Amino acid sequence: MAKNKENEKMSREEAGRKGGETTSKNYDKEFFQEIGEKGGKATSKNQNKEFSREIGEKGGKASNKNSNS
Repeated sequence: MAKNKENEKMSREEAGRKGGETTSKNYDKEFFQEIGEKGGKATSKNQNKEFSREIGEKGGKASNKNSNS
């Protein structure tokens, strides 16, 4: 669903996808590594160790699913 027929507006999903595609074209791998590191540091300041353990587990499970495909 690219556009809503009533008002010809793009959905949030479509806008987010297009924005993400444009950002990935405009920036290199180093940029994304840098903002990921900044986000990780901010999250670790604001969350406890249990939160970090849980998201680490989830990330590991998702990684394993992707590598088995």
